[in-house]
Formats: sequence, C-alpha cells, structure tokens
Amino acid sequence: MIVAFSAVCGPGSPAGGQTAETDEQARVLAERYAPVMMLKTQEHPCDTDGEPFEPTAVDILLDNPQVFLRQVGTGNPVLTNGAGGRDLHPLGGGWFLDVPGDALNPGCLYEQDFRRFSAGRPPVVYAHIATQDDEPGKLALQYWFFWYYNDWNNKHEGDWEGIQLLFEVGTVEEALATEPTSVGYAQHEGGEIAGWDDDKLDRRGSHPVVFSSAGSHASYFGQALYLGRSGSEGFGCDNTDGPSRAVEPHVVVLPDAVDNPNDPLAWLAFEGRWGERQSGPFNGPTGPAMKARWTHPIDWHDELRSSSVIVPAGDAAATDLVNSFCQIVGWGSGVLVTAEQNPTVLLLVMIVGFPMIGFIVGRTDWRPVPPFPIERRRRAGQVITTSAVLLVRHPRRFVTIGLIYAPVAVAAGFVMGALRSVPLLDSALDTERSIGFLGFVLAALVGSIGHFAGLMAVTAAAAISLRDLEAGGSMTAAETFRALRQRSRDLAGALVRQFVIVGLLLVSIVGIPWGVRQLVRYQFTAPITVLEELRPQAALRRSSRLVRGRWGHTAAVVALLTELTAAFSLFVGLGILLAVPGLPLWLFSVVLSSFTMLVVPYVALSYVLLYGDAVAASTAAPAANDDVAAPASS
Repeated sequence: MIVAFSAVCGPGSPAGGQTAETDEQARVLAERYAPVMMLKTQEHPCDTDGEPFEPTAVDILLDNPQVFLRQVGTGNPVLTNGAGGRDLHPLGGGWFLDVPGDALNPGCLYEQDFRRFSAGRPPVVYAHIATQDDEPGKLALQYWFFWYYNDWNNKHEGDWEGIQLLFEVGTVEEALATEPTSVGYAQHEGGEIAGWDDDKLDRRGSHPVVFSSAGSHASYFGQALYLGRSGSEGFGCDNTDGPSRAVEPHVVVLPDAVDNPNDPLAWLAFEGRWGERQSGPFNGPTGPAMKARWTHPIDWHDELRSSSVIVPAGDAAATDLVNSFCQIVGWGSGVLVTAEQNPTVLLLVMIVGFPMIGFIVGRTDWRPVPPFPIERRRRAGQVITTSAVLLVRHPRRFVTIGLIYAPVAVAAGFVMGALRSVPLLDSALDTERSIGFLGFVLAALVGSIGHFAGLMAVTAAAAISLRDLEAGGSMTAAETFRALRQRSRDLAGALVRQFVIVGLLLVSIVGIPWGVRQLVRYQFTAPITVLEELRPQAALRRSSRLVRGRWGHTAAVVALLTELTAAFSLFVGLGILLAVPGLPLWLFSVVLSSFTMLVVPYVALSYVLLYGDAVAASTAAPAANDDVAAPASS
C-alpha cells in the first residue's frame, strides 16, 4: 500500500505540535492500519444499486476549471473557477465549492464526471493523529474518506466519512509498540464501535475492513442491509451487501492545522462547504478540521453504539417490511427534494390534498356504535372504530381466534422461502442471484394465498363468535374452532373457487379490471359461509349480490383496512429491529407474528361488521343508533 506524506513543521505537524522527528513514525502508524474498503459492485455504468464512487483526493476539485467557488448570498455569486488550496485557505464558512450538476436531480452526471476527474488517480484516504487535552493517555488514529457525491436520502455534493482507531497510550511512539483497543466506524451522525479483537471486526492483518454503504458511504463492519439513522436525515436503508470489490487506498497524513497558504494541504483550513449549497440535509459538508471529532476524538468515540440494526437475512417477513420501509423513506426523500426544487408545486398539492383528505374523512362518522345485531347499518368509520371496541372489550376471545392465522402464515412463509431459492430462469434474467423469476412469482402467489386463507379462516371464526355474543352465549375458543371445522370444507371450496376465478382474470392481463371487481365482490364469502350456511358457489353469488351497488364503498373500506394492517406490521417490525438489534430470525418471526395476532382479528371483525352493514342495506334496515350503549365485555 503506497503512502503519500506531507510534512508540515511547527503548528502544522501531526498530533498537536509534535516535531519533525515523529513525522516518520506517524507515517508508519498510518500505513500499518490503513483500511481496506469494500465497495458494492456495479453491474454496469450508472447502476444505482452499486457504488460508482471511490474515496478520492480532494485534488480532483482543486484547480479544476469546471468547479466554481461561490460566496453565500443572493444568487450565490461566483468568486472564481478552478480555485486551488491557496484560494481556499483564508476562507470562512460563507463559501462553498460547486461541482457540475444538480445535487437534487443527479442522474448519472456525477458518476460520469467523477470518472473523468479521477482518471489516472488512485483512491485516497486521509489519516490524522488526534489527541484530546482532557484525555492525555489516549490517542486516536483517524481515517477520513472524501466522496465526490452522496446519493442517499439526503442527496448532496461532497461527502466526508471515516473511521477511528483508539490507542490507550499518549504518543505515536507508544502506539507503534502496541495495538488499538477499539475501532469506531462513522455512520451518518453517529457510529458503531468494536473491540480490536471482536469477531465482528474483519481485518486483513492489521488493516480493518470497512464495508461502505452504497450511496450513503456510511461505514459498517459487515455485509448486510442496515437501518441507518441520524438526527438530521432521519431513517434510511444502508446496503453493504455483496458482491463487493476491495479497494486499498493510498494514504495522505494530515496535520492538525496548516498555516502556510502555499502548502499542498492548505485546503484543510477551508471552513466552507465541499459541495453545492442547499438547505438542511442536502447541504454540502464541511471539511474534517471543522468536525467536532477532529479536536475531541475521545468524546466522539465514547458516544458510539455497540451495534447496528441489521435486517435478518433470509427472513421473508423482515425483508419485505424493511423493503417497504425503504420505499416509504425513498418517497419521503422525494417529497423533500420536490419541496426544495419547486416548493410551489408542493404547496399546491398540500392546498388541494389536505382539504380532500379532510373531506373524505369527514364524509363518515367515526363514533363507535353498538355491534349488535350484526346485520345493522353502519358507516365506514363506525365499522372501523366499533371493531376496535370489540377487540378491546373481548381481547382473550378474539386474540385466541387470531391464533388460527399463525400456522397458515408460518407454513406459507416456509414454502415462500423454499420457492425464492429455486434457481429457475436465472440465465434468461442474467442475474447473479439464485432467485429465479418463476420462483419469485410462485413465492408471491403462495404468500398471497396463505395470507388470504388465514384471514378468511379468522374472519369465519370471528363471525361465529360474534353471533354467539349476540345471542348472549359464552362460547369457548375450542367450541368456536369446532364450529369452524364443521364449515371448513365449504370454506376451502369457496377459497379455491375465488382464487381460480380471480387469479385467471388477473393473469390474463386484459381481465385485470374484472379480476379486481370480482376480488372485491367476494369479500363477504367467509361470514356468509358460516352464518348463512351456504355452499361455496352459493356463498360467492350471495357475496356478489351484497356488494352490487356498494362496490366503491366496500373497496374503500377493505383498502383502508389493508393499509392499516400493513402500516401496523411495518412499524411494529421496525420497532422490534430497532429495539433488539441482531435478533435471531426465528425469534423475530415469533415476535412479529405475536403482534400480527392482534391486528388480524381486528381486520376480521371489521369484515364481519361490513358484511352486516351490507345485509342491512339490502333489506333497508335502519342505521345504528349512536346513543345505544354497547354490551359489557364477557
């Protein structure tokens, strides 16, 4: 590993005023522990799933005629282009470097320019030996990485990241005679720590291996999908998963400060920003010497976390919910970008959107109403709130019923996991992963069937239990399950018919609108089968008749319940991952399934009450009386 070194005497020497006699020792120390960078491989140029950039020297921005030095102010006037270190040395925080491109709408320009500007140059990391006045017996060896562009939720030009090794000694000479005690990896505004001998720290000899997150460049100890978080950027997904390529950068040792504007490292004194000026998290970053950990490395080190939140690999539930979360965060980031680029458009959307949401919400009544009789008119909001009241008043009864969902969901999960690993059609897709297209489609189909079958069974059981409550009974869970088993053949027959009819329409492409129509029409099949004791074909026809003329109303309530369920699972699952990092796959699934047992009965109760409303509407029954008290819990 080649090492570049610039000796600066006096105040500019490493480690706070050390003499030139220690410069060689500083170089040796920096070389000994220089990191190996693992960067996610790009499949092709402009591939956003891979990492197009490498840690580089700031020289690609200096004396570059395509880079503008701007002053903060009205219009951000240009002082000059092609500014060098001498130009930057005296400047304070009211200045910034502006590279070509639009930071909030990057396209592929930043990648292409980086390749041009860095052609023929090796990747570079900057080393800095730092001490802290109130911690005389400790020494930090910092490595700073400069990235040309940060392509994460907080898109911005320029990006300073890094790691830090901590020695329990006070001088460079003593550090050369021992080993680090720990190492910290910067991740957004915080970071993670590992002992030098910890298993999670991957080393090549004395060189720590840094797995850099694609786009955000946060530093991690392994290959995985992480939930990155910080105060300014919020949450986001950091991906260090392979395949990756190893990069061994050249090392440039930085002094504590540079007083001479003619020094090759004069840029270190620049107090401005290394990227286009934007608001909030989209602003270009300040340089290393402006960071708190430059002068207070021990304080920074002491605040690091002992672990990061890892998405359990191979677990379909965890992967799906985090992928959903990543998409939501990405959408939120897009909203922020839109607000930054064109706040007028966002303002117009808010002016139109919020009143529309208010109108839709205000169109219904959200006050709970009596749940009995089941066949009674209820507005959409009343169905949703009354179901919640029922669940709260009879938790043991309905949560126990929800257990029916567990074996169906677990079985479907195992089948999905097996199908996702089927290496079919890989050659046609030209993918390096072992997930075939056919396997993926079959896994999605099995997952959908499993979820709906479980929900249908719970809905049928909830209907049986509600009818018992309506009659003043005290049916046990075992009795409910026996009653359900008596109707299980008809339920299964209705489920099969429904999936065949809807499935054939959906896969035909041209039949998708009719498939969606029939899917909504069959929503009441489960309660009809057990409460009206109809055979499969008759139950499907009966459900279609009840929905006829109320399709939009039924579809809206079902869609709302689906979104509420998805949101509940998403945030509960994320909460589990955040609260207990590194949770084993089986335990994560058990905990998440336990919470799911709460939401599935709620959805089932809502379907039964929605069915009751449809029956009442078909017979012109009166609406529910809000003033009638709901029955006490049993």
